[in-house]
Order: sequence, then C-alpha cells, then structure tokens
Amino acid sequence: MEFGIFGLIVLIADIYAIYQVLTSASSTAAKVIWTLVILILPVLGFIAWLIAGPRGNKVRT
Repeated sequence: MEFGIFGLIVLIADIYAIYQVLTSASSTAAKVIWTLVILILPVLGFIAWLIAGPRGNKVRT
C-alpha cells in the first residue's frame, strides 16, 4: 500500500512539473528535453526540474 501512495505522489508531481514546463517561456527544444527527462526518469527528473528547470516566465497570450 505504501508504494501505491508513493507512486501516486510521484505521478502528481510529474504531471505538475510537465505542466509547468509546457507553460513556460522556454524554447520548444528545452520543453521537449525537460518533458522527456521527467517522463523517462520520474523521480530524478522531477528533482532535476526543481533545481534547474524552466519556470516563472509564463507565456502570455
């Protein structure tokens, strides 16, 4: 049961990180690379995104 809860938390965190990456003002290549890193390495990718990922400057339409 504990692993299921941990997996759910990781899934929610990764979905949040991918959303933040896709709505950032970064280049398309950076968005693709960050999304792939988060999808391929869910826990390490999320931690790397927290430390060095694109965020803050949202695209304004």
